[in-house]
Amino acid sequence: MALPFPEHPLRQLVTQELHVRTFEPVHAPAVVVHFAYQCAERGSGANTAHLLRLLAHFGVGLPAADEVGQYFAADLGDTRVRWERHTEFVTYSFSRSVAPSALAARPFSAELLAELLAELPPDWLAALPGQVVTAVLLALESRDMPERTPADLATLFGGNPVIGAGVTGGAGRAWSDLRIHADGFGRILLRDQGLTDAQAGRLIKRVLDVNAYRAMTLLGLPAAREAAVALADAESRLTDAAFRLGVAAPNGTAEAPPSERALLAELTDVAAAIESVAARTASRFDATAAYHEVVRQRLEQLRQERIEGLPTFTEFLEARLAPAVSTCLATGRRQQALAERAARMTALLRARVEVRLQEQNRSLLDSMDRRARLQLRLQETVEGLSVVAISYYGVGLVGYLLKGLAAGGLPLDPSLAIAVAVPLVLGAVWLGLRRMRRRLRRGED
Repeated sequence: MALPFPEHPLRQLVTQELHVRTFEPVHAPAVVVHFAYQCAERGSGANTAHLLRLLAHFGVGLPAADEVGQYFAADLGDTRVRWERHTEFVTYSFSRSVAPSALAARPFSAELLAELLAELPPDWLAALPGQVVTAVLLALESRDMPERTPADLATLFGGNPVIGAGVTGGAGRAWSDLRIHADGFGRILLRDQGLTDAQAGRLIKRVLDVNAYRAMTLLGLPAAREAAVALADAESRLTDAAFRLGVAAPNGTAEAPPSERALLAELTDVAAAIESVAARTASRFDATAAYHEVVRQRLEQLRQERIEGLPTFTEFLEARLAPAVSTCLATGRRQQALAERAARMTALLRARVEVRLQEQNRSLLDSMDRRARLQLRLQETVEGLSVVAISYYGVGLVGYLLKGLAAGGLPLDPSLAIAVAVPLVLGAVWLGLRRMRRRLRRGED
């Protein structure tokens, strides 16, 4: 149907974006197996192809690859699959309704997990196009099932300290130990105490989001610790370079200034090392801050109420996530500060080199000026000698001329005439050379 108005090309996209992170109603009791794996792929289609392989195995009608988008859900027989693509990770959630008896005694049993995973295609999990950062088995108990005692919870979570809280304003309860158990999965137990199916689905999604995003948040901590070692070495080298850049020497002794070339090479190497660390970690630290903010939002949306004797999810996660995030952010600020220090020191060294070059150029100009004055003096000396030499040959020619005239009968004394001609020839030669020098100078100008 043609629209009666011009439509923005992104209108459909931005509208659909509001619904790509929605929840699906879940009726208790139920179990959910959730995977989140990190993948850097955004355009190769590997994630979409892996989803289509799963759907084809169950004979589900395959959507076009470009219709999958950021979210897809389908029924695979008795199991419901939900697929979501995030910025740098993808999640699969497999949910199924179960009988209350299946959860009453052992909601996290190996048999129940194997039954859920047995229907997946062979090697499908092993072929995930990425690396799993979190895998969780979540159980949702119905309100008519027996209440869990502290001893029951300790047994279900392998004796680990349990975290728990009333959620959704008291309409449900949630427990976990946020640990990886022997089967490779984490465990989350939810209890319906008045949840509607929509509330149960929303609660499951928020709890799984908290679990996935807290894992992605903590991926920045190992990178920060690794970067701290490299930055400590760079800081030490910068401190040494700053000392060498100064004039003062150890113990107050005077030393020759270090080679600017060697110092510049050292600063360049340090700056390159800092930039290399920043290139590897900057995006990771930015993602850590963003994921932490999402975790805080999801925890707030849980509307937790304290269960006597147990820390809430917010208390537990903030006590551990906040220091990790602060470490990442502090490391990012540190590497930025070191990069700025390296840039300032390089600028100072270049300024010193430029001043040194200017001093050398001034010395060179002074030397050239002295040489020019010396050359001028030599030129004047040579010029005087040239006047004498040219005059000597000129007087000789005049002498031959006068002697010839005297021999021809002209009444004159050749010796006296030559003596009179000497100053005249000297004057003429001197005036001629001076006039020639003036012409040459005018030609140069």
